[in-house]
Amino acid sequence: MPRSPALASVALLSLAALACSSRAPEVDAGKPAPSASASTSPTLAGATAAALASASAAPEPLDAGAIADAGAEAGVVSGDPMANHLETKEALLALFSIKRPPKRDSNADGFLNKSFGVTAPSLINQGNKAMAKHAISKEACLAGLSGITLQTEEQKHICGGEENMVPISKPGKHPKVCIDIFEFPNKACELPVVWVAPVQAKVICELQGKRLCNQEEWTQACKGDPDGGKDRKFAYGDEMDLAICNTNKRAKDFGPGCEPDSASSAWRTCSTNTEPSGSFPQCRSRYGVFDQHGNVAEIMWRRDPDGHIYDQLKGSAFFYVDVARKPDARGKKETYPDHCAYDPRWHVEKMSEAWHVNYHLGFRCCKSVKKGDD
Repeated sequence: MPRSPALASVALLSLAALACSSRAPEVDAGKPAPSASASTSPTLAGATAAALASASAAPEPLDAGAIADAGAEAGVVSGDPMANHLETKEALLALFSIKRPPKRDSNADGFLNKSFGVTAPSLINQGNKAMAKHAISKEACLAGLSGITLQTEEQKHICGGEENMVPISKPGKHPKVCIDIFEFPNKACELPVVWVAPVQAKVICELQGKRLCNQEEWTQACKGDPDGGKDRKFAYGDEMDLAICNTNKRAKDFGPGCEPDSASSAWRTCSTNTEPSGSFPQCRSRYGVFDQHGNVAEIMWRRDPDGHIYDQLKGSAFFYVDVARKPDARGKKETYPDHCAYDPRWHVEKMSEAWHVNYHLGFRCCKSVKKGDD
């Protein structure tokens, strides 16, 4: 599918929800992102194969209050919002686990070690810490989630024992899929990752025994009601409220001087002003999924009428206030309505060739429910 003609107008941070920047240094924002190199593709293929391997069960989940109590007792939770922004590749990789493959020659660990790092936009991380402005500490986030049940034992059972996942389904239907309640790494009060390409997000989900969500699943988790109520326009209700989610950070105040013309310039000048996942407890759908508006835009996939699978970038980021438009309102072409069912066409690429990355783009994973688990 050809790229939308509106892409040129959504290139600048102050003008668009998904400011263009390619992973390759000094690539013009208006041009297609580069495809995988010959040296990268075999590694990705090996990692994808590794995702099919069997694995140990996920650890027992804790609710937010229990996590907060454990952290306080251990004395490891800092009140400094910037302390939650990790500074090493090892710390990033420790945020999640993969389903260990049976073959010793698997490329899974090599793929992860090659993909994550904190020094450049060519690596998956939480953004350039030198530029980032975080306002909510991990401690404050956990306190805000205290008393909220993140996942019931029944939900955990349906989701195959996976922590922090909830089943979703259309009214009257048995669940066929579960979705992460937080943006990756799907941990309460950790910062989401950015500078990740759709190709990489797909592999990372598969390495965990999950898969990348498709647009229909993500939208249902946002708008739907597990009790069969009427669909909502937004995860939190029918009226747009930019204070409920991390959507209210104007570029002129929180990210002045951002130059997203290339990956390297965006890394040097653009602030990833995310907050810990779950920091906005009201920014939650009726299924229990957090941050589907704001924080970071998200990668998913869709199948088009031509039969091909394409990447789908959806949602909004921390600076959405600059480009916000109510669903039924008219506005400048630089604005858009970030309701659950909005169907954008940003950076359209076949999934196998989707290498667009950005300082405000992340993802979350889904998992198909096996017959009999529900």
